[in-house]
Amino acid sequence: MNFTRWSARLPGTQRRTAAAQAAIKARARSAGTSGSGTDDGNGTTRRGSGAGTGDEETEAVGGEPPTGPTAAPATAPPATSDSDRPAPPAATVSGRAAHPHDDVSDTPTVPAARSRPPAEAEAGSLTDPGAETAPDSAPGPASGPEQEAGPGREAEPGWGAASGTGAGAADDTEAGAALEPGAETAFDETGWQRRRAIDALPVRALLGEVPALAAVVHGPEHRIAFVNDAYSRVFGPRPTGAAAREALPELVELGLLPLMDQVRRSGRPRTVKSRRVPPQQGVPGGRRRPGYYTFTCTPISTSGDSGVLIFAADVTDQVEAAERLRASERRQREAAVTLQRSLLPQELEQPDDLRVAATYQPGGTDAAVGGDWYDVITLGAGRTALVIGDVMGRGVRAAAVMGQLRTAVRAYARLDLPPHEILQLLDGLAAEIDASQIATCVYAVHDPNEGCLSYASAGHVPILVREADGTVLRATEHTGPPLGTGGWLHTSGSLPLPEGATAVLYTDGLIERRDADIDEGVAALEHAFAGATGSPDIVCDRLLRALGITEDHDDDVALLVFQHPARTGPDAELFHNAALDLLGGTEAAPRARAFASGVLASWRFPTELRDLGVLAASELVANSLQHGTPPMRLLLRRTDRRLIIEVTDGDDHLPRRCRAEPADEAGRGISIIATIASAWGSRRTPGGGKSVWCEFALPGR
Repeated sequence: MNFTRWSARLPGTQRRTAAAQAAIKARARSAGTSGSGTDDGNGTTRRGSGAGTGDEETEAVGGEPPTGPTAAPATAPPATSDSDRPAPPAATVSGRAAHPHDDVSDTPTVPAARSRPPAEAEAGSLTDPGAETAPDSAPGPASGPEQEAGPGREAEPGWGAASGTGAGAADDTEAGAALEPGAETAFDETGWQRRRAIDALPVRALLGEVPALAAVVHGPEHRIAFVNDAYSRVFGPRPTGAAAREALPELVELGLLPLMDQVRRSGRPRTVKSRRVPPQQGVPGGRRRPGYYTFTCTPISTSGDSGVLIFAADVTDQVEAAERLRASERRQREAAVTLQRSLLPQELEQPDDLRVAATYQPGGTDAAVGGDWYDVITLGAGRTALVIGDVMGRGVRAAAVMGQLRTAVRAYARLDLPPHEILQLLDGLAAEIDASQIATCVYAVHDPNEGCLSYASAGHVPILVREADGTVLRATEHTGPPLGTGGWLHTSGSLPLPEGATAVLYTDGLIERRDADIDEGVAALEHAFAGATGSPDIVCDRLLRALGITEDHDDDVALLVFQHPARTGPDAELFHNAALDLLGGTEAAPRARAFASGVLASWRFPTELRDLGVLAASELVANSLQHGTPPMRLLLRRTDRRLIIEVTDGDDHLPRRCRAEPADEAGRGISIIATIASAWGSRRTPGGGKSVWCEFALPGR
């Protein structure tokens, strides 16, 4: 037995042959008996019958029956019985899928016929359903050993040919198989089922296969029409036909029933994202931990009914990943805010003559901190420096520059220089730190003896001062460029700050808005500040609320409020000033000692403190008489916490502490002051000259 005849016995070959014969028969039926003929190569035309099993021979010309010896009877080999033929797969029959029970018993079987090329198979079996195929029993020249089963020899049961006109050839051609003449057609039944399985599923079966939760309800009561297995695994089985309110309690808990009513009425789909579904303890195979699902309700309408398709996708992993990301961002933000706050004063210094409060509000929800800062520095002799600044930009770099500038301000403030000279030093330092970082700053000094606030500004928003009667003053002059620009000489200005007045320093985050000019923000702050009464803490809170500053504000806000309170009653007895003008000469020192002794006695200081105060006043006046120039003035000041002794003169040469040798008769005055006093210092006065001062802490303070 040759290979071709042996392969015809294979079950796969038999199935393909049966499918091919079924397709031939179906096409012949669709063509009818129109008589589309094909030439058999012997000068005759063969006309197929309606069933495709009996063939009539006519002459090629004239239509008369053949009478010559060239006419040959059309004989067909015995067809294989249905009992011996395997069940064929579904084949394409006249453009539709052939049913397995289609009758193919009348179609002759051609043993071991070779398949045609793909192009011929396409043309003969798919694109021209009306063309007839020559019967396989027609005589012709032998083309190989496969013709051994000729007339007089029956084909063995189960033989079949992989005809290029059958459904198998069409499928193989669609799959891209390159068939050559003489080759057997390979038919992959598993692949054929895989290609045909999804599109053959009905809608219910298709919804049952998807891993997402799916349910279909209909009618005004949303009665259950379908629930897939995935839905049942999460919420348990649900009875068909029951109303959703009783049979789908999970939808009631999730608040989806009103949404389903809206979808059914409007005909528009609605989606609810990330709804939490609790663990399903009583459901076999249900979720043991909380899950999150996104529910989409889609309207379904027919001619006689309307319903809703509920489709839920499991987004638990996405929600948990987003929560982890939010927690990470929250930790990063907390670390950034901690860094920012660590660079700010942990506790504000509280001067004797001022009440101070400050607040810092980080902007936005990201981890990028800003460069806003504030500070309060006691300078001695009752004077206080108040600072606020803002480094442009956000991030750790801005915070680092801010920390360096704040540290430098505290160091420069110890020099007790005028405000504009402090900013000149900061300007050069900012350019050295980072030329690309620009910062704004206000440096102000409050002097209780003068009752004023001297200040200098480097591109910062103006200071506001509210007097006791509610009038708000704005500092509009003496504003230079921001720090780090260089080449600019800053100047100082002055604002009155009498008893009962309140002042506010702030950064632009408090007043700046994207949709408004900054002057409008300053005007809004003035209006809010005019009515914000109370302690500095209360004023801070009221200003933040009035300007709409919340946790979601997109810019950092630093706010510093200080008051010069008007003291009455017992508090007023704790604050006193006394001054004596000295004209010079030998009588200046005795007059200073007598004046100091009498004033300190009237203030009821202990004897020891009174003696120390008199000694300090005598040494300061003696130093001024020797090294200074007139006019000279002695100032005594007491607060609730300290005694301050200060001497001013017209010379701007600042004294310094030096070590005197045992044989020296001078040079010990400042050393004596530094030994007996709590603190001492000196500074140049604005009008020229200098001031030398010392402090004594009161007992119990």
